[in-house]
Amino acid sequence: MNISCIDLFCGAGGLTYGIKKEGIHVTAGIDTDPACRYPYEKNNKAKFIEKDIKEITAEELKELFTEDGYTVLAGCAPCQPFSSYRHGQNSKDDHKWGLLYEFSRLAKSVQPDIITMENVSTVSKHQVFDDFVNELKELNYHVWYSVIDCSKYGSPQTRKRMVLLASKHGEIRMIDPIYDKPKTVEQVIGKLKPIKAGETSSIDPLHVSASLTPLNLKRIKASKPGGTWRDWPTHLVAKCHKEKSGKTYPSVYGRMQWDKPAPTMTTQCYGFGNGRFGHPSQDRAISLREAALLQGFPETYQFVPEDEQVMMTKVGRMIGNAVPVDLGQAVGRSIVNHLSSL
Repeated sequence: MNISCIDLFCGAGGLTYGIKKEGIHVTAGIDTDPACRYPYEKNNKAKFIEKDIKEITAEELKELFTEDGYTVLAGCAPCQPFSSYRHGQNSKDDHKWGLLYEFSRLAKSVQPDIITMENVSTVSKHQVFDDFVNELKELNYHVWYSVIDCSKYGSPQTRKRMVLLASKHGEIRMIDPIYDKPKTVEQVIGKLKPIKAGETSSIDPLHVSASLTPLNLKRIKASKPGGTWRDWPTHLVAKCHKEKSGKTYPSVYGRMQWDKPAPTMTTQCYGFGNGRFGHPSQDRAISLREAALLQGFPETYQFVPEDEQVMMTKVGRMIGNAVPVDLGQAVGRSIVNHLSSL
């Protein structure tokens, strides 16, 4: 089948890379982050358009699709406004809030055969999501959506995401789970060369770990895989965690476990103090390459040109913002299976 796809909010290409693995031709990705141009085009052989979705017209999108065959409009609007970290606040003053309405605007104008969206599980608690779904139904799309356990589709993370699929051609749904047992951290990153905190691998510049202060080095040495800062000697515990308000936040300064999936990768997944991002056995946070592997990117995926210095914050942001490749592939297979049955 000839299926062409445009990836809105494409980032570094996690969704695109996964969808392409199922034979869908992704013609272009659109994003406002200029840093994403290199990894997106280098690894996906697709056009990167650096532009705000608010400025994209239906005519532009229609020209990007191939002339014949089925069309797919995919996207993961930035999830920060809908995240549980906002504690349920409807932060409509956040400019990112309206991006889902922009997605809806383009869907209404272009009306592709298939529409798919991925976002945080809590997006369904917000009016903008209800409006998006209702708009699609009014356009005679068959709409399916559900919160997906990504580990059941090959992603080695304890990550739950809302996935929406909509079709002009009848009922559509996500394929059944592929894995009974999730992939573990050891299966994914266990064979990488050991490095120290602040060190870069001599063979892979992305296999670089953030440096640690002397205090944090003592803390990670006192950390147990799967444990919390509550396991530390009292003199190592941060002052804020000793206070009543901080005692309910154990999910920082933690080590991963070899025999379990990783936590959800975030834009700060390279920092030991930002979550459970400590390496299971080495005294450091996970490297950027390890984070990318846990997001499903192959070890050959390039995020920066060879002659460019790897910036932790920039690359970490691209990796953490990405749709897990395995989830993208499962979405792609769901689309192919649906269209093949017509």
